[in-house]
Amino acid sequence: MTTPSDAIDERGFSPRYRRLGRRRIYASLGTALALCCAAIAAGALLVILFYVAVQGIGAINWAFLTQLPHPVGVPGGGVGNGILGMLIIIGLATAMAVPLGLLTGIYLALFGRGAIPEALRFLSDVLSGVPSIAIGLFAYAVLVAPLKHFSGFSASFAFMMLMLPLLVRTSEQAIRSVPQTVREGALALGMSNFRATMFIVLPTARPAIITALLLAIARVTGETAPLLFTAFGSQFWETSPNNPMAVLALQVFNYAISPYPNWQQQAWGGALLLIVAVFVLSLGARFMLRRAMRGLDA
Repeated sequence: MTTPSDAIDERGFSPRYRRLGRRRIYASLGTALALCCAAIAAGALLVILFYVAVQGIGAINWAFLTQLPHPVGVPGGGVGNGILGMLIIIGLATAMAVPLGLLTGIYLALFGRGAIPEALRFLSDVLSGVPSIAIGLFAYAVLVAPLKHFSGFSASFAFMMLMLPLLVRTSEQAIRSVPQTVREGALALGMSNFRATMFIVLPTARPAIITALLLAIARVTGETAPLLFTAFGSQFWETSPNNPMAVLALQVFNYAISPYPNWQQQAWGGALLLIVAVFVLSLGARFMLRRAMRGLDA
């Protein structure tokens, strides 16, 4: 017996077949639209990378990487002090953010229920959305204004606050992703909860935690706004975090807004270095993420 939904029209197609054809058409249109949007996004990124590379590759040489900035009108010079300052400030920020973020992630993963853990998650999510310039103003109010001088340490403090949300939430998820049987096996062998977490769970989750760390470092590598209120900049080799320090991103900003062609060329070179640094860190994060996924699959 033929139902109304299976009735054949004058062209020999049933309504069910026509509905299936419309769904396939809609699916094809949706796929084509998604591919078009992805192509636009990828194309814009490639255009930016190509333009910066073309503009900045001419400034990249050994002197540019190792020398101090030269005064206006003096050819040459480089951003060596900015590279050194960037490494020092990000290194200090990492040293401060990793223990705090990791321990908070462990606490949320092990004792993740209740008002306090939920409040910590909420505050972490809010902090991740705070503009970086507001973080810089906070670091200025807390460290620069009371001490009455700019410093690299205040910039590290601002970068630490930018890194914390990503480290906290990713560390929590990485620890939660470790199978419960791993923890239970360690506890069954007589290990305490602390030792099981430190010597069994954390090594298992290490690739995912390192991935979060690399992404957090990439997040702050190109930040400039907090540096305007903290590091302030310097024209000399400065290794003491207690003094104003040159930072590559800050030098790019200052050179880019200057009217001097030589400085503008060096700004493009510094921007290219920052893009390469972020690209390398992102590749490292993807590599560690693949290792983490293979470990979970195993």
